[in-house]
Amino acid sequence: MLLKIAPFLFVFLWSTGFIGAKYGLPYADPLSFLLVRYGFVIGLMTLLALATRAPWPTDARRWFHIGVSGVLVHAFYLGGVFVAIGHGLPAGITALVVGMQPLLTAFGAGAFLGEKVTPRQWGGLALGFVGVFLVVSGKFSADAPLGAMLIPAVVALLAITAGTLYQKRFCPSFDLRTGSVIQFLPTAALTALAIALFGEFRVAWEPQFVFALGWLVLVLSLGAVSLLNLLIRSGSAVNVASLFYLTPPTTALVAWLLFGETLSGTALAGMALAVGGVWLARKT
Repeated sequence: MLLKIAPFLFVFLWSTGFIGAKYGLPYADPLSFLLVRYGFVIGLMTLLALATRAPWPTDARRWFHIGVSGVLVHAFYLGGVFVAIGHGLPAGITALVVGMQPLLTAFGAGAFLGEKVTPRQWGGLALGFVGVFLVVSGKFSADAPLGAMLIPAVVALLAITAGTLYQKRFCPSFDLRTGSVIQFLPTAALTALAIALFGEFRVAWEPQFVFALGWLVLVLSLGAVSLLNLLIRSGSAVNVASLFYLTPPTTALVAWLLFGETLSGTALAGMALAVGGVWLARKT
């Protein structure tokens, strides 16, 4: 039952990440926000792992592979997204850039995992990309200063693609409790190093920031990431990646419900195309 509902639950929870960023980023530097988030996740998951006597990997290579996957999926992907939004890149453009991930994953799945991508799946991936573009097309601003702001978004795109492929190949199965700790430890260390070298630690503990932090720690880092690890373990890389096409449409729906942001007819049509594309891409 969990495997049946996991894709839908993952998409919803993952989509709220942009909402959490919108709430919290005005009160913290992007990397500082993430470092505090990682610290709470490490503490909570360590306590849970010890309390439930969860097994830790006994092979050093397993620690290494799990850690590398965490750095790619969390440090570089989340860091890129938060830095891009924090420096003014519109969330719609960020979503569109990261929305190319299923297509890149499909290319990599054959080369690195030996997975065969069927014509039907290619059609679904292409259809989903068109749908994502339609959903976020209204977010573009002709006079938005893009330039270097696109770089962290592109880094995030490459990182989530590489992280999905790497984890599927080298460490598809691990205990979700101890594995999360192993993933977030190097992620936190790298983020702290980036703050020391390129910025400063800045957090204002306002109620809105505390709410956003709690949501991202409990719902995203514990809930959605655990579901992502579960999906990578049980499905093909292309199937898992195709779910990311549903993130921008779902985020748009949540923003409409919470913030009253309007949805154009083009956006609604794009949502329908994205859902159809994911259905085709995940059909075996």
